[in-house]
Amino acid sequence: MLVAPPGAPDTVTEMPRGRLITVEGLDGSGKTTLAVGLAEALRSRGLEVELLREPGGVEAAERIRQVLADPALRIGARAEAMLYAAARAQLVEESLEPRLGAGIWVVLDRFVDSSLAYQGGGRGLGMEEVADINRFATRGLIPDRTIVLTVPPEVARTRTRARSPSLDRLEQEHDDFFLRVAEAYDRLVEADPKRIRALDAVEPPDRVVKAALEQLADLLPSGVACDLKTPVEQGSGGPGGQSWGGKIR
Repeated sequence: MLVAPPGAPDTVTEMPRGRLITVEGLDGSGKTTLAVGLAEALRSRGLEVELLREPGGVEAAERIRQVLADPALRIGARAEAMLYAAARAQLVEESLEPRLGAGIWVVLDRFVDSSLAYQGGGRGLGMEEVADINRFATRGLIPDRTIVLTVPPEVARTRTRARSPSLDRLEQEHDDFFLRVAEAYDRLVEADPKRIRALDAVEPPDRVVKAALEQLADLLPSGVACDLKTPVEQGSGGPGGQSWGGKIR
């Protein structure tokens, strides 16, 4: 909250709340590359932007991430869904709400829609049932815009295996699991087209960033440059060449 200095008219101006932009998709769809590139592109337009990931972003959530990723552990579907929700609850309370309340934009690599797709669809727990858990965990926090990267599951699987020969617990699931996840994402896009925008992840990374910026144009504050050049095109590096230089907490 901003308070007028002494001698000024007795008015109080509320600080504009930051925007929450989430990036979703199958493992191997390129969502992390997009999240980093999108955060850099928004910063280049003068916005204060924080880049975070799920599960993680704060210490307690990062520890839960380690448990969820461990291929040596057997975790039941319901326990898995609740662990993701627990990590998310801590992230919302400790990091997201304070930043958004301070007017900071947050680009978040995964959020509730991941649980709806992976645990609700992939694990067969039901999307509405998983949504109920997460409404409690997040206190009803909903992203201002969600970008879902669509890619054939077999392409995403090939990319994941090429990225690292050591797969985590979830990445080791069978192909039919990821097909159910992809179908769940399709249902989410169809159900909420105003918030959730699907982009073709087979396109080159710099084109995906540009397309994502187009989907955020209506959220940008007045006075913020709306040109759709990405940092790649501006000569500062990016997914099409050098690293974006951003880090995900």
